[in-house]
Amino acid sequence: MESINPIILIWILMIVSSVAPDCGCNKLKRTPSDENGPTDTVIFPRGRHTENNEEDESLSKLVKHTKEIEGMSLIPGGKYLIGTNEPFFVGDHEGPEREVELEAFYLDRYEVSNREFAEFIEKTAYITEAERFGDSFVFQEFLDPKIREKYMDYRVAAAVWWYKIPGASWRYPEGDKKRGIETRMDHPVVHVSWNDAVAYCKWLDKRLPTEAEWEAACRGGRKGKLFPWGNKMMPKDEHYMNIWQGEFPEGNRGEDGCEGTCPVDRFRQNQYDLYNMVGNVWEWTADLWDAKENVKPPNRVKKGGSYLCHKSYCYRYRCAARSQNTEDSTAGNLGFRCAADAD
Repeated sequence: MESINPIILIWILMIVSSVAPDCGCNKLKRTPSDENGPTDTVIFPRGRHTENNEEDESLSKLVKHTKEIEGMSLIPGGKYLIGTNEPFFVGDHEGPEREVELEAFYLDRYEVSNREFAEFIEKTAYITEAERFGDSFVFQEFLDPKIREKYMDYRVAAAVWWYKIPGASWRYPEGDKKRGIETRMDHPVVHVSWNDAVAYCKWLDKRLPTEAEWEAACRGGRKGKLFPWGNKMMPKDEHYMNIWQGEFPEGNRGEDGCEGTCPVDRFRQNQYDLYNMVGNVWEWTADLWDAKENVKPPNRVKKGGSYLCHKSYCYRYRCAARSQNTEDSTAGNLGFRCAADAD
């Protein structure tokens, strides 16, 4: 048997090592046939962090809950470092670390909830893309065994724990008309596409945050940290976010008290008074994934990870982590929050 050329072997290892394991939600893309069926380092602002990165009272005064824009935090303008020089998923373009300068802006303290989205629907009669397509993607844990068997052929090939379920939408996250959102009105709205999120933001004269704005806010003024609160995932052995505990995709132990989404005000994560920036649901941003990418519809950046993330396969609940979906993609772990200009 002939030996493999060492150069070729190195190339193969580089390709394999760049493959990023994940929960598969970035593969939940609609295709043309779907149209008809089926039916860690931050400089921000300079000099306002303490030496041990504890919360600075003067910074807390800057980031305040204002009467002008209810439910939002004011993020001061300044220079930030975003991205990382130690990427976990090179293929996701997490690096390099780079400096950006941002104007002051407002960001929702919470992800948009079912209650808030329902008000939008009631007042505008807007129909979401999942409702127009007639289906959306649901994680297997939330489906009855009989439903799984029925829709076995509608699983995502690269992530068989995701099922395309008729009737799944923001109103019925599992596609079950007997189980709506009545008991989850304070949970984040899901099954919303990028286009749906933009429509909601415009209704409130707001917008989606850019990726740079989202990441700067997520970091909360801390330097060189993985998470909004620091580097330790569970300070004092306490849960700070809603992610998966256990072996994926079977057996979520729910040690953080959550199975699926949790209320939008469950985990306060940094001194900007922001909740669930990482974990709970992925959040759409305004940015294109790759401006040079020639695909329709285009891919948009999403940030924050979700309740399905775990370090062993989808370590994307870090500030610098990022992923993408097409503008019309919808799933049971994809939501958003709004931003607004400060002036």
